[in-house]
Amino acid sequence: MISNLASISSKAQLGNNVTVSSFATIYENVVIGDNCYIHPNAVIYPDTIIGDNCQIFPGAIIGIVNQDLKYKGEKSNTVIGNNTVIREYATIHKGTADRMTTKVGNNCLIMAYTHLGHDCIIGNNVIIANNGSLAGHITVEDFVIIEGVVAAQQFVTIGAHSFVAGASLVRKSIPPYIRVAREPLQFIGVNTIGLGRRGFDKEVIKQIEDIYRIIFVRGHNITNALEIVENEIPESDVRHQIINFIKAQKDGIIKGI
Repeated sequence: MISNLASISSKAQLGNNVTVSSFATIYENVVIGDNCYIHPNAVIYPDTIIGDNCQIFPGAIIGIVNQDLKYKGEKSNTVIGNNTVIREYATIHKGTADRMTTKVGNNCLIMAYTHLGHDCIIGNNVIIANNGSLAGHITVEDFVIIEGVVAAQQFVTIGAHSFVAGASLVRKSIPPYIRVAREPLQFIGVNTIGLGRRGFDKEVIKQIEDIYRIIFVRGHNITNALEIVENEIPESDVRHQIINFIKAQKDGIIKGI
């Protein structure tokens, strides 16, 4: 159902069974997939692609020109995956020359008043609770949960299956599979409950705990800790993932206990 009070460009492409409510605005060069629901007063700006089965709630703004002072109007876009919900008054800014896109994956929930800055790449099955504020160039990997009123500075990466406690300030990257809290932000344990709910084998979870005990609990510096992990922990996919993640963070990672 398309409301007569909605404003939809003739150059926008809408899929099958799309609802656009009154006073919603959809600009040119917007593509919206099947079975989407665009609530009243949502605004979808040019060069935005939205997948199937998405809901965009009242007041949400997607694909608007970013706030980066270096942006020169280069052609960039905003992409929202399938089965993703953008709640009321969330703002998602289009990309810049850095990545040329801002992207939110499949099966995500972006809660009310959250801001995703330019060139953020959000993975699949991510939840960002109310008033989350992510600066530009941030990567959030799959199955991350970010509680409310979290602020993250630009260029950090938040690793897969991690859990960020409410009101945290994220100034450094967060390795995968862990829980972080306190100020300054630090490791408080492995995300054991979350991993169990997602079907991780108990032996895999135990290995993750052993790895992070070496990295964050025993008091080693990161270089020495990674050497010990490589020498003491049997090779596995999770060991490989954790080591590679930490080595890739040029600006370092959060603190240990």
